[in-house]
Amino acid sequence: MLLWLFGFVVTAAFCVWEHRRRQRGSKDPRTWPLFGAQWEAMANMHQMHCWFQSFFTSSHRTVTLRTFAGRIMYLTVDPVNVHYILKDKFQNYPKGERVHSVLHDFMGDGIFNSDGKIWRKHRKIASFEFSNRKLKQMSLTTFRRDALRLLHLLHTFATSRHSVDLQMIQRMIMTRSVTCVAWQPNYEDPFGKAFDNVNDIIITRLVNPFWKIQRALNMGKENIVNENLEVLNSLISNIIEKRKENMSVQVRSNAQKADDWLSRFMQYNEADYQKTYNERELRDFIVNFMVAGRDTTAIALSWFIYCICKHPRVAEKIRRETAELLSLENDHNMEVEEMANKLDYECLARMNYLHAALSETLRLYPPVPRDGKTVLKDDVLPDGTYVKRGAQISYVPYSMGRMEFLWGPDALEYKPERWLKDGAFQPESPFKFTAFQAGPRMCLGKDYAYVQMKMTASLLLHFFRFELVDNGDVKYRVMMIMPIAGGLNVHVSRR
Repeated sequence: MLLWLFGFVVTAAFCVWEHRRRQRGSKDPRTWPLFGAQWEAMANMHQMHCWFQSFFTSSHRTVTLRTFAGRIMYLTVDPVNVHYILKDKFQNYPKGERVHSVLHDFMGDGIFNSDGKIWRKHRKIASFEFSNRKLKQMSLTTFRRDALRLLHLLHTFATSRHSVDLQMIQRMIMTRSVTCVAWQPNYEDPFGKAFDNVNDIIITRLVNPFWKIQRALNMGKENIVNENLEVLNSLISNIIEKRKENMSVQVRSNAQKADDWLSRFMQYNEADYQKTYNERELRDFIVNFMVAGRDTTAIALSWFIYCICKHPRVAEKIRRETAELLSLENDHNMEVEEMANKLDYECLARMNYLHAALSETLRLYPPVPRDGKTVLKDDVLPDGTYVKRGAQISYVPYSMGRMEFLWGPDALEYKPERWLKDGAFQPESPFKFTAFQAGPRMCLGKDYAYVQMKMTASLLLHFFRFELVDNGDVKYRVMMIMPIAGGLNVHVSRR
């Protein structure tokens, strides 16, 4: 018996050694029998984006990651592959059932977690709504009002000389902005907390092969997900019920209909879009809208202020640009509200250097650092990589923004000037600069995001200086999005 056991151990050890030896020349993550690179993936979960980046080179632009029980994930930073996946062969690379099941508890069948007819319905209606003139004007008014609210809040901190977590405050302010445009409730703190708690944990399902068992047994992190989903769903149900009551009152009193998105979505009828939105679909709309509008913009602005703290010359250039456009050279005492009212769509569109500085931030610190699809049928990517049916495939904005073969030898430098030619902003291909996706799923809110970021950033930098607490570096937090771990703690002072 002992001899048999010894022979088994020796054979197993030899098989593992041989398995690892065969990978010595591989540029992909090295694997173990059965487990693949599962252990390495879980060990590097806290720095996942840097870990992915470490495998890419100018000659190795597509990485194959094998995990538990033979699961495969392809990761690419090649713009030609990205174009192929997101546009040329769009139908062969949907979100897919695995990604859908991982996120379904949270995002349901909303626009960011659906394919086929359901996605086309969402996209058609959202495209129409984003072109609505009333929405554009209401959004500008909301962005201006909430930027002013942020400035008044920061004035308090500047006076008290206490440090402040700017990321936390911006997420709170962006929640107000998004909810005002989406459904106009009063901001409820439990909503934001429950939303963040689910968002924080649910991404770990992608590297945890046992999450469904844990969910069924209501144990571990899945217990936290379940508890917060109950809070989230209860709050959303109350929002929908209150909106229904308000709409009934408006109909009875012949009052003007509300222009928020939730009300407009509830008004669609069968003649226009095959079926109305039921309560579950409305719930999914609210969560998906929050993911798109609240976190991404707040996080992008937080990383922008971080970059500004590290590169104060950029802040001065933005201040000079704003002053010139608004003719502030001879009016240093302009009130905050007066200046904010001058920031309309036309003025913001002319802020080329600010647009470049924000784009440079998004290049290095994309709010969505990785976006995954599923391979529907066996295929060969333009770079020759064979991809198997059922595997996951992702393009990686975080890594793409750091590739020297895409951005030159100074790819890791924060340099807004790379986006300018003779002072005018020069956009890059969305298949190279992938912060807003590309192809049929291109972000519909891109222009709104830039308007809100430019409105807020121009006011912040004109009236305040920011300094990092302890002048330290920060790290990202691994979630569906990429916030700054521990927040952005800064000292604020009036100019």
